[in-house]
Amino acid sequence: MAIQLYNTLTRKKETFVPLEEGKVKMYVCGPTVYNYIHIGNARPAIVFDTVRRYLEYRGYDVKYVSNFTDVDDKLIRAANQLGEDVPAIADRFINAYFEDVSALGCQKADVHPRVMENMDIIIEFISELIDKGFAYESAGDVYFRTRKFDGYGKLSHQSIDDLQVGARIEVGDRKQDDLDFALWKAAKEGEIFWESPWGLGRPGWHIECSAMAKKYLGETIDIHAGGQDLTFPHHENEIAQSEALSGKLFSRYWMHNGYINIDNEKMSKSLGNFVLVHDIIKKHNPQVLRFFMLSVHYRNPINYSEELLESTKAAFERLITSYQNLKHRKEASTDLTDNNQEWLDKIASSQEQFIEAMDDDFNTAKAISVLFDLSKLANYYLLEKNTAVSVIDAFTKQFEDLFQVLGLTIEKEEMLDEDIDALIEKRIQARKDRNFQLSDQIRDQLKEMNIILEDTPQGTRWKRG
Repeated sequence: MAIQLYNTLTRKKETFVPLEEGKVKMYVCGPTVYNYIHIGNARPAIVFDTVRRYLEYRGYDVKYVSNFTDVDDKLIRAANQLGEDVPAIADRFINAYFEDVSALGCQKADVHPRVMENMDIIIEFISELIDKGFAYESAGDVYFRTRKFDGYGKLSHQSIDDLQVGARIEVGDRKQDDLDFALWKAAKEGEIFWESPWGLGRPGWHIECSAMAKKYLGETIDIHAGGQDLTFPHHENEIAQSEALSGKLFSRYWMHNGYINIDNEKMSKSLGNFVLVHDIIKKHNPQVLRFFMLSVHYRNPINYSEELLESTKAAFERLITSYQNLKHRKEASTDLTDNNQEWLDKIASSQEQFIEAMDDDFNTAKAISVLFDLSKLANYYLLEKNTAVSVIDAFTKQFEDLFQVLGLTIEKEEMLDEDIDALIEKRIQARKDRNFQLSDQIRDQLKEMNIILEDTPQGTRWKRG
């Protein structure tokens, strides 16, 4: 079987064939680090971490690069508002990013390049575009000649004559054409800057990824990925810059994840409905959020709400419970049964179904349905009067392997005694305050962690179930 993936460039599913057999060069656009990441940033982090994991599961050696934009207008505004410098803001929120996505089960990239650490290659890239006639300097700014690149619009499937100026394509008197976009911006008073052949300034947004992808992966890569909102203008401009410079195809495959809605409304600053991952994982198991993100095909939009997350939590717990029941049953199992091979064949079949689902454009929603089928199969098996250690082991290994591919943790984390005591004290106070809703929520939370409460005249006692 071969992996089929949907290529935004061709708008169809294609058989995945990397440039070099057995190896994959993959670049994923990372966040602009001026604040904690929101749930929209979390989706590509989770989706493409899963793509990487699955490619490795299928035997590929993946070099995975994901950048940080650590200097741009948003960072400069944040620095001015907080009275700090841009590098300090970037450092703080890069650390916060790693904390958040690590909690979500995302592995670090092989390289996390930062713009400020790659200024020399960015300046060199721009200089070469000027030498080739694809860019020009104007009053300290440098712009890309968009119309000079014949393939402009091929990713977003737009005619250059019909293109509207994008949100991050600046219009001004310094340009020769409204569609030209900035490669280098002359420094304004009070802004962070670097020295360049065109004066003091900083790079435009689009040039960063082209330069860093070339440095760490080469002129042509296998997969370039990011959120759907990056298709135009960001990725369109990356193609123009990179292919104008090299004369070669920039990326063979382009992957984009769908948008996130909040309570059935598109997430936007104007609506004020941004949800920060930093806040979500204070209230919810981060693994449940990852499971929620993977429960919908990555190219489809996904609707987030507290109610949907709670129902996802219940579904996730059912899988964990099946696994735990298998582990508990192992102690009472032998290998003296006569239908072991029949069950082993059924378990092996679930792996084939999982691979079939993931080979079809990384269909995690269908792959998760395979996990639920495996859970049902395990539950049926546990109804057997006599169970075999070999079958139990095959079930648990299958759960562990498939969970790992999806970046999910299957073992329940056991609460520390002091954490249990703190929650019980919080529940006691809630009851004193007649906040019975909170009291019940804490009781249910502890119950899910297999902590049994007993309210006595001498106080609340607890034990592990």
